[in-house]
Amino acid sequence: MSDDEQAPATLETVAARAGVSRATVSRVVNGSVKVSPEIRARVQAAMRELRYVPNGPARTLAARRSDTVAIVVCEPDSRVFYDPFIAEVVGGARAELARNDLYPVVLLAADAAEQERCARYLTGAHLAGVVILSPHASHPLPGLLQRNGVPTVLSGRPSDPAVELSYVDISNKQSAARAVHWLRERGRTRIGVVAGPQDMSAAQDRLAGYRSALGTDYRGSLVSIGDYTQRGGRRATAALLEREPDLDAVFATSDQMALGALRAVRDAGRRAPDDVAVVGFDDIRDISGDGGPALTTVHQPSADMGRELVRLLLTGHGRRPASTDPVIFPTRLVVRESA
Repeated sequence: MSDDEQAPATLETVAARAGVSRATVSRVVNGSVKVSPEIRARVQAAMRELRYVPNGPARTLAARRSDTVAIVVCEPDSRVFYDPFIAEVVGGARAELARNDLYPVVLLAADAAEQERCARYLTGAHLAGVVILSPHASHPLPGLLQRNGVPTVLSGRPSDPAVELSYVDISNKQSAARAVHWLRERGRTRIGVVAGPQDMSAAQDRLAGYRSALGTDYRGSLVSIGDYTQRGGRRATAALLEREPDLDAVFATSDQMALGALRAVRDAGRRAPDDVAVVGFDDIRDISGDGGPALTTVHQPSADMGRELVRLLLTGHGRRPASTDPVIFPTRLVVRESA
């Protein structure tokens, strides 16, 4: 291949030629003073050799940023500090920010009033961008930041079709349907579901997947709504068992609610998986079964999704062109002891 036919150089190829990190090349491109003259000269020589042309939008973003990315969690304190899924996503995002020599600031904004204040702050802060976790349908923050031109990415499909921001997600409907089909293949015939809050796109899609897998066997009495907490899962499962005493399986659409479901099964004097199989969703690392069976669950790569949110923010400037697909990660069922 001739020089004219070579693919355009990237930060990664320049870094490899110069023997430095991608973050160091980025600092040189953006005129940072945190690079020694020797390293700067080496990077600039590699850029000339590879005919590297800096990306215009990326440099515009860098020029206005303060080396800080805001991670906004749209949940109350009671969930944020006790939900290991959120912690894993934030941990992945923090790792990717550190790799790019950026710094996180974590904000909590659970309701409309908090989000309106948050939007005013974020709009005037000249940040590198914003990562929004756990948005609900009624939340104004994504739309406010989009209208104000703040680079923003979302964890999960936006519920509002007017919000055209980049996002990272999984195939929630298909993943839920596969888990329920697996239960049916193993002879479970009366399968209830503990679904998440129905003002969230992921919760809606997982419930839709459960319903599609049951087909004509679906009925409303098999559905109980939780809040992604162990307490909520325990309460919702207890209500299911009271309505449907012959239930032989529970699909809980988060691991936290699945742990609550296991406790509710024990409270009812029944055993998992002998009497009632329990399947969760998330596959949170090191999650405890509280002395019960290890949890069968749908694995989603939460830390990788957090890292991808940051990559998407830095490379795509937060805005999703109509022709650009979201980043969708694969899932898999992890079979353990509870089902």
